[in-house]
Parts: sequence; C-alpha cells; structure tokens
Amino acid sequence: MILRVDRLQTELPPPSDPDPVGASAVQELLGGKFGEMSTFMNYTYQSFNFRSRQGARPFYDLLASIAAEEFGHIELVASAINTMLTGAADGDPGEAGDLSGVKSTRNTQQFIAGGAAALVQDSMGKPWNGDYVFSSGDLLEDLTHNFFLETGARNNKLKVYEMVDHPAARALTGYLLVRGGVHQVAYARAIEKLTGADLMKMFPSPRIPTEKIPECQPHIQRGEHLKLYRFSPKDYQEIAAVFNGPHPETGEELRIAEEVQPEGAPPFDLPPQPAVFAPGPEPEEIAQIAARLRQAAGLPSEPTGVVANDGSGVLGKVKDALT
Repeated sequence: MILRVDRLQTELPPPSDPDPVGASAVQELLGGKFGEMSTFMNYTYQSFNFRSRQGARPFYDLLASIAAEEFGHIELVASAINTMLTGAADGDPGEAGDLSGVKSTRNTQQFIAGGAAALVQDSMGKPWNGDYVFSSGDLLEDLTHNFFLETGARNNKLKVYEMVDHPAARALTGYLLVRGGVHQVAYARAIEKLTGADLMKMFPSPRIPTEKIPECQPHIQRGEHLKLYRFSPKDYQEIAAVFNGPHPETGEELRIAEEVQPEGAPPFDLPPQPAVFAPGPEPEEIAQIAARLRQAAGLPSEPTGVVANDGSGVLGKVKDALT
C-alpha cells in the first residue's frame, strides 16, 4: 500500500501569467509514452507481479520504492500544469464569451472536460493507455526496459525544458531531471549487479550534463542526485544492496536516504476558476458548507491542511460570511 503525504516532492512557484499552450507541452511529461504515468504504472505492475520476492529481495525493493516515488511525480506534474492554467479561464460562470480566450489554445479539453486542469493525456491530447505498461515477469528484461524508459523520459524532459519557459515548467523539469537521473543510475546498477554489464558508460543520456541546467542546481547541492528514498518507515531496506558505488558522472558515492521521503514543500492552494466550475460556479458556497461541516464534527474552525499561501481569497470571504 502507499501512505500518502500532503506535500509536493519539491517546491513549485505560485501562479503567474497563465500559459495554456505551454501547459499542453508539459502534458507530455504526464500522459506521454515516456511520461510519469508510464514510469509509475510500469514499476508498480512489475512490483505487483514480482515472483520470488524473497529470493530476489534487493531487486523487488528497488522496483517498489521507485514506483512509490513516481506516484509523487505524477502529482508534481499535474500541479505544474494546474499552476500554468490558473488565470486562463477567469470569468463568470455561464456568461457567454467568458471562455473565448481559450478556444484557440492547443488543448481545449483542459477547460471543457476539466476545470482548467491536468488530464491523463499527452501533449497532443491522446489519452495515456495501459499498452505503455511492460511487465514481462523476466527481471532482466524488465530492468532493461526500465533503463530505456528513464532514458526516454529524460530526453522528453530536456525538450520540454527547452520549449517552455514558464517558471512552474522550469522548476518542474529541473527537479525531475535530477530524480530521473537517479532512477537511470539505479536500473543501470541493478543490471550490472545481475549480469556484469556496465551501462554506466552510457551516462548522461542524452549527453547533456544535469549540472549545466540552472534549475537542477538546488537539488544537486542537496545531494538529490545521489540518493534513493524507501518511501516506507520500515520496508524496502535491501535497496542498499543494489544502489551503491560511485555516481557515473561525479564519482560521488550513491546512498540510501536516512529520511523516508523527500522533505518536499506544501502546495499552493490554487484559486477557484468559476467559469469552468472549479470547484463549482459558487466556490464560496462550497467553502461555507465545508466550514459548517467542520464545526459540526468538532474540528478546528480553520482548515487543518497546510498550503504554501496564506489562504486568503475564498476563505477570507467565508470568514466574513460566518462572522
């Protein structure tokens, strides 16, 4: 099972100028063939289907822990897309013409089928599908596929980084390039332990060093390029038997993080977009209902969640209405 923590794996900037065209490009990193849905579902099903777990425990632990991290990567990409779409659908619900500004954007489904939000699609609106999942049962075959998958994912992240200059997209790709590189190294090291084949000579692939990308620097300085997380308080201890030795680019020692998961950062509470009914045409009414439900349940009057912004806007209007 997965224990969910209400934080993003890394900090993203607050909404600024909307960029729905750029958000469409970032969708490739979510629902594309080499996107985070694919990495998450590939490693998840490989771990679900793993036979002889005890006999091959270090390799099972590797797949399971990386799969858990990929769940958070999906959340992170979706959050970046939602940040980039915030403000593009400003207007009053039900007013003719209030969404005319987005009718020529690349992916109108984000506004028609979604509430100015991420969808499980690639950059051209093609839905992600289960045919992207490879789970052969053969450990070496699966590990080799995963190395190829991470290499393709890094290629796509670099292209989106070059294509989209929105702050949320740059922060996202800077982090994912570092963490995806760790997963590349992990699968290469696992193949080496299993067969003796040295895939480390292929790094970096594509041959653009992560250290050359400014948005990667804060994560490299914190050592995020060197460590794997277990995403469990007690389990998956045996990844240390596979993920060790020198990093292929820097020579630094690979290690297992002492902490269970990244410290991360609280998400921004993105404002309502009433024109697309997100979270409804009258968001203050929903917030008032939630406040009364909290009161009836004996919960604190203030929302218990933690967000990066001060909770003004709708919450401020609700407080005024209730006092």
